[in-house]
Amino acid sequence: MSEPAKLDKLQDILGVTFNDASLLVQALVHGSYLHENPDFTLPSNERLEFLGDALLGLIIAEKLFIDSPELAEGGMTKLRAALVRMETLARLAGALGLGDYLYIGCGEENSSGRGKPSILASALESLIGAIFMDQGFEACRLFVLRLFDSEMGEAVDERLAEDYKSALQEITQARHRTAPSYRIVKTTGPDHAREFTVEVSVNGTVIGSGSGRSKRQ
Repeated sequence: MSEPAKLDKLQDILGVTFNDASLLVQALVHGSYLHENPDFTLPSNERLEFLGDALLGLIIAEKLFIDSPELAEGGMTKLRAALVRMETLARLAGALGLGDYLYIGCGEENSSGRGKPSILASALESLIGAIFMDQGFEACRLFVLRLFDSEMGEAVDERLAEDYKSALQEITQARHRTAPSYRIVKTTGPDHAREFTVEVSVNGTVIGSGSGRSKRQ
C-alpha cells in the first residue's frame, strides 16, 4: 500500500482528516527512524508528544471534574493518573493499530518496536498534539473523549466502588470491629448485558443490596 493510501486509511480509523498531512506523519516518526534516515525532512514526534501529554491531562481532568462531582480531589488525581499512564495509552494505540503506521528504524523494527508500550504510548500522545496543532482544541478534545470513553467509564466505576467500600469498611470496623462481606446473589440477562445483584452483610446480617451492569456498580 502506498504511503498516501496508508495515511488515508489511518485517518479513516481515527475519524480525523488532517488539513496538513505532514503533522500526521510527524506524529508517527520515532527518533530511531531519523538516526537511520538523516535526510528525512520532518523531525521526530518528541515535541508533539510533549504537547499531547499536556493536552491529554487537561482534557481528562476537565471531563472528570464536570462529570464526576462526587469524586474528591484525591480520587480525581488517581483516576487521571490511571487513565494517562503508559499501559492505558499503549492499549488504546494498539486498538487503533497505530503501530502499523509508525516510521521506526530497522533496529527497533527487528526488536518488535511497533508493539513496544513506550513507543505506542508516545505515538498516541504525539497524535493528540498533532490534531490540536492541525484543528484546534475542540477537535482534539472530541477525539480524546471518543477514544477514552469506555476506559473512563470503567475507571470511574471502579474508583467509586473502591471509595464506597473503603468508607463502609471504616464504619463497620469502628462499630462492629469487623469488615463487611459481599455476595453475588443473582445474575440475570444475556452474556452481553449481564445484571448482577449483590448483598453486603455484617456479622452475618444482610444490611443492603444493589444491582448493576457490573459487579463494581
